[in-house]
Amino acid sequence: MDEAFERVLRHYNERAERESKRRHAASVDDLLLHVGEKVARVLHSLAVARGAKRIVELGTSYGYSTLFLAAAAKQTGGRLLTFDVAENKQAYARERLDEAGLADHVDWMLGDALDLLDDLKGPVDFVLIDLWKDLYVPCFEKLYPKLAENALIAADNMIYPEGARRHAAAYSAAVRGKPDMESVLLPIGSGIELSCLWRKPVL
Repeated sequence: MDEAFERVLRHYNERAERESKRRHAASVDDLLLHVGEKVARVLHSLAVARGAKRIVELGTSYGYSTLFLAAAAKQTGGRLLTFDVAENKQAYARERLDEAGLADHVDWMLGDALDLLDDLKGPVDFVLIDLWKDLYVPCFEKLYPKLAENALIAADNMIYPEGARRHAAAYSAAVRGKPDMESVLLPIGSGIELSCLWRKPVL
């Protein structure tokens, strides 16, 4: 990662540290709720190792994981498509990604993810799902037929918060119910369900 990336990452981490001290006094929608640096670096490494040319992020929020996925897209020569319904959050993320010199590797998809996914063209190589938890299953079902062979999907918040576990369990069951997908729960961060699509070639 270059100096511009690290400078923006420091900005994010400093904001997260400040907000952690007033978390109960602020609206959840105003907080930088993110996957955490360790998880973000794992996601970056997976996307690069997969050689992902087409990366999808469902849930830009304020752009923390977007920063890492855009860096992966730059390294692989690919594109990141990041989706969010909140214009103010994407605007903030755009500014940070521009500061990091990564904005040119990102397509900003503003609107309802379920609607926007109808027009998404495949194949998709790597996906991060981190939006409202009740949307995990319907978003996955729309993405599934557009996945490339050996595509990777990472879904956040599979363990925490506890209030999201019902939706997390439904998502896990939906993914594991596909005969050509393998999935494992990684106990890192708030819990990441990492899934891979392996379609055997037609002989």
